Amino acid sequence: MSGIFTKSMARNIFYGGTVFFFLLFLALTFDTNKEFPKRDNSQNLTPEVIAGKKIWETRNCIGCHTLIGEGAYFAPELGNVYQRRGPDFIKAWMQAQPTGAPGRRQMPQFHLTDTELDQIVAFLKYTSEIDTAKWPPNIEG
Repeated sequence: MSGIFTKSMARNIFYGGTVFFFLLFLALTFDTNKEFPKRDNSQNLTPEVIAGKKIWETRNCIGCHTLIGEGAYFAPELGNVYQRRGPDFIKAWMQAQPTGAPGRRQMPQFHLTDTELDQIVAFLKYTSEIDTAKWPPNIEG
């Protein structure tokens, strides 16, 4: 077997593979840099959205929920909840927690003010407008 597969053949395969994957890396980097400006959503970043993100972080929502696929899988994906349910449902749902339904996981009551509820809804609206290339594939998250 050593007569068929020589050191020079192995070296050529190594260098060829290295060049191929380096060029592939450059092509994917170029494509990513070309696509990002098309998906930029920062013009919709308002102070209300920033305050809603702070609420999201300080209440550790990502400890139970996913947002665009990132986070824990204990509770539903919230990346498209604004589109699915709307702002009034989100506010009412958060105010009604915990529901006390037996055998179901319960969301804690955070005692958010009306302003804080508006801010978290603004943040969820902002995240629903991010171009995620149709992710998650399931409409319910």
